[in-house]
Amino acid sequence: MPDGVLLVDKPGGETSAGIIRILKRTLHPRKIGHLGTLDPMATGVLPLCLDGGTRIAQFLDAADKGYSGEILLGLATDTADITGQETARGEVPALSSELLEHVASKFLGHREQIPPMYSAVKIKGKQLYKMARAGIEVERQPRPIRIDQFSLELTSELDRIRFAVECSKGTYVRVLAEEVGAALGCPATLASLRRTRFGPFGVSECHELDAIQACASEKIPVLSCLEALRGVPQVTVDGPRAYQVAVGGKGCLSGLSLPAGASRVALVEPAGELLAIVDYDPGGSWQLRRVLYPDAVDLYRPTARC
Repeated sequence: MPDGVLLVDKPGGETSAGIIRILKRTLHPRKIGHLGTLDPMATGVLPLCLDGGTRIAQFLDAADKGYSGEILLGLATDTADITGQETARGEVPALSSELLEHVASKFLGHREQIPPMYSAVKIKGKQLYKMARAGIEVERQPRPIRIDQFSLELTSELDRIRFAVECSKGTYVRVLAEEVGAALGCPATLASLRRTRFGPFGVSECHELDAIQACASEKIPVLSCLEALRGVPQVTVDGPRAYQVAVGGKGCLSGLSLPAGASRVALVEPAGELLAIVDYDPGGSWQLRRVLYPDAVDLYRPTARC
């Protein structure tokens, strides 16, 4: 099983954890984990870190996201999507492209959003969705989010509108659907959701679950750790320095020329494998954040001298 990141086009009706269970049975990885949970009803980009790929998960999980889908107007549910129980109904106002464009523009930029009760957010160690299932509602503090792009479009159905959004990590699109309804003056709930982008990974790069299961293990289309860190500047180091970095040698970054203005760099050993990830410290120096030990590094081990 190759180390790296497998991009799955998650089907609807299955949880993210369910996808993990399915692929554990078919691919038998030593380690596997997903990035950015998707609700069961949602489809689209679900990155999976396999084996050594789990070691770079922390550097991928903070990525911005892109989504598309539809909002159902005139209905509210307890889960803020169509899988929940109805909580309110209301009349849908007359819609126009101009009105939807105006409403969408009001959501752009930095703002705050209150997490829904049906979410994995923890308060005092307890997950909100478990409280919600028990009929308990608690106060939640608003959290900062950012909406970079947001569009709303008419559909052939008078009570449905189509949306596309580019947003920061931590944005709840279900809550956004309810907020759009409030701006239009009616209840609303999320009718469908597809994640179209996860950081640098687009849905066109993803592989269907059935196709992955049909692959022989050696032919699974996995991005290497280095390929998955696309967008992060790469610097190749020579053999002696590669070994010093791999073993965390004192001063292993001393004198190394790294890109000016970069906050993170991927160090690559001469054979082309990811060696380490370094971050620029606010104190003005580069610090090792994650060190890997690719097999090739042993080739650069200093030989003992008599």
